Amino acid sequence: MAVGLFATISFSVNQRTHEIGVRMALGARTGQVIRLVMRQGLLLSTVGAAFGTVFALAGGRLVQDMLYNVSPTDVSVFVGTLLILATIALSATALPAFRASRINPVNALKSE
Repeated sequence: MAVGLFATISFSVNQRTHEIGVRMALGARTGQVIRLVMRQGLLLSTVGAAFGTVFALAGGRLVQDMLYNVSPTDVSVFVGTLLILATIALSATALPAFRASRINPVNALKSE
């Protein structure tokens, strides 16, 4: 999951270099650019976690016989998994966000 999210956000930042350069040239601060990129990555992760939770709840009934001492709807397992995935999403999104905040507006505007 981390590699896919990192690649998706990095690709998005690369495609949006011109836009981010214009934003920074018009006065966007570093924190605003980081929030912009982080919001995109965390939105993707939240939607994925929501769909994953729904499908895990539905699929848990199918594999109930294979689970040992765990209920298919065990809250602690779901919460723990979601916390681990949230941590992975934050770390996978942070690096492209910091790279985006260091874009030189002059170079970004000259590139196109």
